[in-house]
Amino acid sequence: MKSILIVAGENSGDRHGADVVREFKRRHADIAFFGVGGERLAEEGVEICCSIKELSAVGIFEVITRLPQIRRVFTRLEKEVQARNPAAAVLIDAPDFNLRLAKKLHKAGIPVLYYISPTVWAWRSGRLKIIRKVVTRMCLIFPFEKKLYEDHGIPAVFVGHPLKDKVTTSLSRDEFLTKYSLPREGHLITLLPGSRRTEIKNHLPILIAAARRLRTKIPVHFLLVLAENIDRDYLHRYLPRGEQGIDVLTMDRYDAIAQADLVLSSCGTANLETALLGTPFIAFYRLSPLTYYPFHRLVRIRAYSIVNILAARTVVPELIQGRFSTARLVHETIALLFSEETRAKMKEEFRRVAVLLGPEKASERVALELREIVFPLRT
Repeated sequence: MKSILIVAGENSGDRHGADVVREFKRRHADIAFFGVGGERLAEEGVEICCSIKELSAVGIFEVITRLPQIRRVFTRLEKEVQARNPAAAVLIDAPDFNLRLAKKLHKAGIPVLYYISPTVWAWRSGRLKIIRKVVTRMCLIFPFEKKLYEDHGIPAVFVGHPLKDKVTTSLSRDEFLTKYSLPREGHLITLLPGSRRTEIKNHLPILIAAARRLRTKIPVHFLLVLAENIDRDYLHRYLPRGEQGIDVLTMDRYDAIAQADLVLSSCGTANLETALLGTPFIAFYRLSPLTYYPFHRLVRIRAYSIVNILAARTVVPELIQGRFSTARLVHETIALLFSEETRAKMKEEFRRVAVLLGPEKASERVALELREIVFPLRT
């Protein structure tokens, strides 16, 4: 039986990878998948050799503290690849780990399909030389990436963004408020602090301080959407149990975003989800100083939120590093909540960004690209 290696280093990659596996198995049910992933990939029948939690880290120094664990995952995969000799590998995002792995796979003669490009257009463009040598095909989720890869002679295809298929709601505002016994008066603000422990650590204290201050100024209630890989015990290191005015949700993520008046979102996939749902938001991000200050000058883009990057203009406010403060967040929140003109313009830009992300069924296109690699002679 042929097998395929799949490696997802983050929760979003686990979800997107699961969709690709499902689409591929619809056409080739006899292919076995194994590798690194989480619950979503496991549900699709992927043999999980290493948990996604073993790779989840962000920032140079955050990664360094977990190097022994990451090395163990790498060594385990090397052994599995040698034993199974997979027909291909699907590597999803996580470039620090996956590009190193791609080098090993290339030497072993295993073709590599890379799904979700490293942000070579933002920084570390030198990775393009590595990608050209070791990646068989790159599947891109942003339209502006295509020309960059073409200019460097790298086989790449724009497949569209997988969120176009996934971002949907199931509840009306009234149903949502009733389900969670939420107040109907005042404003509703949803907090998306991030899906990594380091993001919770760096973001949550400021979000909580801002929420407390806002509650003294305006009638407002907060929802904190907890990522599935963050346990409550860790959350409550930073959020006191029973904190007034902040409810923690682990389900109905998209409804919590769509039914809010405003979202405060860490940069990343959550920004795009919020834009696709049409809810005004403020983007933020903070790294540890040891990670940020030595490397921030290497970043070649002015915007950090993918929504602003796609729009090629400032659509949403960005509070990055030192600008992400309690006072600044409170100021920006009140300004956006009470400016109907700004909110309307923001929503219009969100609709334009959604069109730029291409058609739906990205996962199906990736599965077809993978089929061409695994079965190159089939038509």
